[in-house]
Amino acid sequence: MKSRIYRIEQMTPQQLEQAAALIDGGAVAVYPTDTVYGIGACAFDEAAIQRIYQIKQRPSGAALQILIGTVEQARQITQWNDDAEKLAAAFWPGALTIILRPNEKGEPLRRGFEGLGLRVPAHPPLARLLGAMKYPLASTSANLHSRPVFTREEEITEFFDGKADIIFTGGTLGARASSVLDLTGPQPLLLRQEALSRQTLEKVLVKPIK
Repeated sequence: MKSRIYRIEQMTPQQLEQAAALIDGGAVAVYPTDTVYGIGACAFDEAAIQRIYQIKQRPSGAALQILIGTVEQARQITQWNDDAEKLAAAFWPGALTIILRPNEKGEPLRRGFEGLGLRVPAHPPLARLLGAMKYPLASTSANLHSRPVFTREEEITEFFDGKADIIFTGGTLGARASSVLDLTGPQPLLLRQEALSRQTLEKVLVKPIK
């Protein structure tokens, strides 16, 4: 099976809508973000998500991030709170993943974890794709498990052609991932310090972070 390959910034609105419908319907896609290349599928489609684990050779119990197009989409599936509101206002769209407890609608996305890790990427073409989708996008870095991420589109097309259903190319990206902040406990917990530092996040929250 050959993958459908698109240059994401050159896609027409009609092409984006068609691709979004395919992903909503179970297609696995690879795409550029504002951090690294990602691979993802409809967050509510368990079969498609299992294909991601198989392609990456990743343990099926590992958590996936959820990419969304707007803050409102995050509110719809989580127990949104004041800290999340401050962080989203300051850093979304951008390289911050916020982990929050799901609400009833988001509960099916939890998959055994306490919270959902959500991010609004600062990548306009990807944002348009997310905006055209009906459902959130379960996402992880586009690489083999425990191996360096792919940053060049040539690597992406070579490795994922025939494995993913759709490949969106977008040039060469940086290799720095998002920072990850867990808000499910009594005190914010920084799980990964990458694009944003602890000090930067504490200035916005006006409280200490573990």
